[in-house]
Amino acid sequence: CSSLAIGTTTGYRLFSLSSVEQLDQVHESNEIPDVYIVERLFSSSLVVVVSHAKPQQMNVYHFKKGTEICNYSYSSHILSIRLNRQRLVVCLEESIYIHNIKDMKLLKTILDTPPNTTGLCALSINHANSYLAYPGSATSGEIALYDGNTLKTACTIPAHDGPLAALAFNSTGSKLASASEKGTVIRVFSIPGGQKLCEFRRGMKRYVNISSLVFSMDSQFLCASSNTETVHIFKLEHLTDSRPEEPPTWSGYMGKMFQAATNYLPAQVSGMMSQDRAFATVRLNISGQRNICALSTIQKLPRLLVTTSDGHLYIYNLDPQDGGECVLIKNHSLLGSGKMEENKENDLQPPVPQSYAATVARQSTVPSTSTMPGYSEDGGALRGEVIPEHEFATGPVCLDDENEFPPVSI
Repeated sequence: CSSLAIGTTTGYRLFSLSSVEQLDQVHESNEIPDVYIVERLFSSSLVVVVSHAKPQQMNVYHFKKGTEICNYSYSSHILSIRLNRQRLVVCLEESIYIHNIKDMKLLKTILDTPPNTTGLCALSINHANSYLAYPGSATSGEIALYDGNTLKTACTIPAHDGPLAALAFNSTGSKLASASEKGTVIRVFSIPGGQKLCEFRRGMKRYVNISSLVFSMDSQFLCASSNTETVHIFKLEHLTDSRPEEPPTWSGYMGKMFQAATNYLPAQVSGMMSQDRAFATVRLNISGQRNICALSTIQKLPRLLVTTSDGHLYIYNLDPQDGGECVLIKNHSLLGSGKMEENKENDLQPPVPQSYAATVARQSTVPSTSTMPGYSEDGGALRGEVIPEHEFATGPVCLDDENEFPPVSI
């Protein structure tokens, strides 16, 4: 979540997300028009592009050198591409291709997958746990989990009753979140076992199309956005383990009674009772548009980023302690010159005394970026884990720029 890639009718653009106030454009290419897929390998120079002009061809570039590394053509339209430091995954409607990213060789073809018209799939960014998740059925919410390292099927998870709409791994590849086309319940499973860890209710009133599902880097929060104007952020940590003894009140007794009741109630009923509501929310100014969300730390503070299909990036402050309504602090235009738009909504926010979100939103000075370079891309590796030196040592893909993969900042 330290950079943003967008495809446009004229090409593609790459932005750095290290600052709230300023949107830095890293690269712009107008060589290929009508780009509908652009995936960058973390903060490296490797970028994968697919255009409407050649929807069956994947082009891999080293954009800093301006060279094409390779290109591959497939039997049908490319619907999505996912990559980490170990694997590059190409998803078609009824097949999935897995490449070794070091030399781009094709390692495995998963044929005859259930019809997947949206190209729904997720790949763990942690190259040590290169798990791949994709729909195991076109009619039910079954998740097929595949080990991208051993190239073997790991397990099948019966996640939802209806077809899947969204999938997302956390940064370490130990958790997988999912939502169905109904969009009311979001579930989180352990990986690779597939046990259900928790579930969250997004809403009951109407069906929604969840377009974005993403964990924070520390796996404490899970964000879901849809075609409605509301973005939901859920907190994954279980407070019941560390919560002090409640005072002997009526609500306290009722809470304990319900907790005890879940031990003998049917699983479906007890599951409903244990669901949590959203920890924090955002009310977007637009609805009906496709959007993508990210939870990131920018200038030492937790932020919610929302990018909409009309070419805007909205940055909100997230209060990690109290949650509540997130405060909009900046609106950037992605289709202009790369400079930010003045945020007029700032003055419309009601003042909240002694509120964390309000306090950081009103900061007049911006923390120096020289002391906080932002999240240092480590490929999803655990803190302290050393990325193998041979990762890009051989083969045509040799991204050996000095600042390609900065050391992990603790």
